[in-house]
Amino acid sequence: MEKLKTLEEKITMAVEKIKALKEEKGSLEKRVRELEAIIESKDRQLEEISSEKALIKKQIENLLNEIESLDLK
Repeated sequence: MEKLKTLEEKITMAVEKIKALKEEKGSLEKRVRELEAIIESKDRQLEEISSEKALIKKQIENLLNEIESLDLK
């Protein structure tokens, strides 16, 4: 009878542990989704900044060319 009680206690503990692990898994999956969304947002920001950088670089090159042409006249 004592063995049965011990077995039941072990089963109960295992069930509780499984419940806790499932809850933790759910929380971790939610956090992963949040972090993935943040990464996607940062990637978009990085693309925008890179585009702006390229545009500004081109504008500077154009201005330098204009200045050079003015100096020659």
